Amino acid sequence: MSKLTTIAIDAMGGDNAPQAIVQGAIEALKENENVKIVLVGTKEPVDAELAKYSYDKDRVEVVYTTEEIDMGDHPVQAIRQKKDSSMVVAMKMLKEGTVDAMISAGSSGALLAGGQLVVGRVKGVERAPFAPILPTETGATLLIDSGANVDASPSHLVQYAKMGDIYFQCTMGRKPSIGIVNIGLEEEKGNKLVKDTFPLLKECKDINFVGSVEAREIPAGAVDVAVCDAFTGNVIVKLYEGMGKTLLRMIKAGLMTTFKSKIGALLVKDSLKNTLKQFDAAEHGGAPMLGLNGLLIKTHGNSSHMEIKNAVKQCLGCIEQGITEKMKAAFANNVEE
Repeated sequence: MSKLTTIAIDAMGGDNAPQAIVQGAIEALKENENVKIVLVGTKEPVDAELAKYSYDKDRVEVVYTTEEIDMGDHPVQAIRQKKDSSMVVAMKMLKEGTVDAMISAGSSGALLAGGQLVVGRVKGVERAPFAPILPTETGATLLIDSGANVDASPSHLVQYAKMGDIYFQCTMGRKPSIGIVNIGLEEEKGNKLVKDTFPLLKECKDINFVGSVEAREIPAGAVDVAVCDAFTGNVIVKLYEGMGKTLLRMIKAGLMTTFKSKIGALLVKDSLKNTLKQFDAAEHGGAPMLGLNGLLIKTHGNSSHMEIKNAVKQCLGCIEQGITEKMKAAFANNVEE
């Protein structure tokens, strides 16, 4: 057997923990022969969930903890004070290199704080952003930053573009087009941050910067990587997800209004299901926190077992492509002598 890739999963993070977390982990284990899962969490609930499944016990390890970080906890205080929480223990394992990657559906604020304080940033990286994949009409767009750094500077956004370029090439296999999220396509438009960043991105010869992109063009796949500050990115993500769910409910309701529409629904059921599946965020795993000294994937707080399973697959791809090592090499020149 080839060397196993070891992934720590915060079993207590998220609204559906530990049920969805454990189920997703076991499903990932069965679909990927080259992975070992380390579930980190409270003994009784984790053991109770594991007892529901048959699995290769040689590829599952449980690390028991006594504390949990709640969504209402102050992020920095929680990381510093709850040292035996599932999230902090998993992060320490990532930092120490006993695992190759970590997944959590827990508090974004705590993950951000822990990523900086426990795992640490790659030398030369100023801020570590969240970078989720957004499903689009033509495939997918990487949005960076979606929630880590609300107050960003032009140099941060330039680094986001470079990180997005590396990540997209590794995961999608091609050089991406990169745009900065703006309120218009003209270079002179935008707030101070966008106006100050635009010329810096134009000067970057190692990326394919194509200019501004309006939010309404993202679902159509206008660019492969959309760069913005975390405030803007988080608004885009939340509106994206909310609109998707609303449209799905409206389509289902509309198809059930008359006898004729119900017959039509039966005829298009499979095609519609396949189309809508492409716009399901769970199909793309989670959002990596790029620029850290280790691979950390943040999934939604209400993650289903499907999202956890796909996040494991996402980790395997990132590790195979050596994304962390490529980030370190790319930003080595940014380190002050």
